[in-house]
Amino acid sequence: MTVLEDRIAMAESDNTMTLDDMFERLEKMPVPEGYKVEIVEGTVYMSPQRDTHWEIILDIVEQLRTKYPRKRIKSDVRIDYPGHLNGFATDVTVMAEDATKTESGHWCCEDVMFVAEIISRSTGQNDYGPKKTAYATAEVPVYLVADPYQGRCHLYTDPKDGDYEVETIVPFGKDLDLTGTVVDLVLRTDEFPRD
Repeated sequence: MTVLEDRIAMAESDNTMTLDDMFERLEKMPVPEGYKVEIVEGTVYMSPQRDTHWEIILDIVEQLRTKYPRKRIKSDVRIDYPGHLNGFATDVTVMAEDATKTESGHWCCEDVMFVAEIISRSTGQNDYGPKKTAYATAEVPVYLVADPYQGRCHLYTDPKDGDYEVETIVPFGKDLDLTGTVVDLVLRTDEFPRD
């Protein structure tokens, strides 16, 4: 049993709502097309997909595809993370080669090698705050925040004790060298648009 499955089981025994309960209810609601839905620390967030957001996601995915097969790259797929009711639909995720789904059909956060989040004004505080903490707690080796409002990337590596020990800031237009990480490629940012 994973840490997350254990926490969900504990929540069910306490008669509290689980992530599965919350997502099941959300699936019955009329969520507008083009909106991404996530649960961060028990709060539901819906954010619209913007052109800038999508262009950066697509650029990152296209560059990752030069190294990784399609089946290892995920976008907007629910993955549960440590902490109180964290079910994220990450913008871009790279899974480990041997990653498998749980019995309930979800990917395990322990199999995540890389996460990229593109900032939205309405939910940016989550990417720099509770989501960053959850990714570090899950020991995701590489976490990238692309911020089209600042026009720069924040790269977080070396997770330890719920935080990242190393932060590297690179302005849009400069290459982001990930060769010393598990990702092992250089990510170009010259075509990342700004908001």
